[in-house]
Amino acid sequence: MATIRAAITQVAWTGGKESMIARHEELAREAAAAGTQVIGFQELFNGPYFGAVQDQKYYACVEPVPGPTVERFQVLAAELGLVMILPVYEVANEGEYYNTAAVVDADGSLLGRYRKHHIPHLPAFWEKFYFRPGNLGYPVFDTAAGRVGVYICYDRHFPEGWRELGLNNAQLVFNPSAAKPGLSNRLWEIEQPAAAAANQYFVAANNRIGQEIGEFGAEAPHFYGSSYFVDPRGRFVGDVASADKEEIVIRDLDLDEITRVRNDWQFYRDRRPDSYQRTVTA
Repeated sequence: MATIRAAITQVAWTGGKESMIARHEELAREAAAAGTQVIGFQELFNGPYFGAVQDQKYYACVEPVPGPTVERFQVLAAELGLVMILPVYEVANEGEYYNTAAVVDADGSLLGRYRKHHIPHLPAFWEKFYFRPGNLGYPVFDTAAGRVGVYICYDRHFPEGWRELGLNNAQLVFNPSAAKPGLSNRLWEIEQPAAAAANQYFVAANNRIGQEIGEFGAEAPHFYGSSYFVDPRGRFVGDVASADKEEIVIRDLDLDEITRVRNDWQFYRDRRPDSYQRTVTA
């Protein structure tokens, strides 16, 4: 039985970077005390969701990977024996910024990073002002808790990346997000379960909560939480989290279910890459 215990968080912006980091350190300790082996934080976890506005002052939120936040959590990961997915605002070069998730193993080593590929530019989600599209592919990291991939927020609307992660042998894909009510509600309910079933792995989908009015005023999106895990058959693992409360969602995931599902539904045998043309045509 290859069962792991995994966690995701949904947290409201505390109003400051240090307090936000400290709160996530507390949640990581809480998760580790409950026997968790891997934890994923929400999109841009150590700051506000500045995509609500277009303001150059938020360029100052960038940091390298590895850098101060990631290195701080590397120390904590080693202390707790906990794999961590850390979504941050990465600077790769002057003026070259990415929406990135660093993946840290249970011994504190930095395994690598995923950079968000699909960048929205919509009211309250002005991300092209802040981020370049990802350029590191769809890596899957061999962690102490299994083979882990990452797909960030708006990425989830694009099935091609989900499949790339499956072909790269992911067992668990984290989808840290910042989603507000409106068009996304119904998609939030169906997209990750559909992706998990189509690609036959576990998905951990977490969303921010609250409205960052103190930071952005009336322009601030109101995030609706509702974080959850789904299994390779597209079924929820336990309950969906609340829409408005800070929570740490902890679930046991039977990784052997991936093999059972793939034996029942031979999607990887029956796929026809030789016939697909338009999906990879610009």
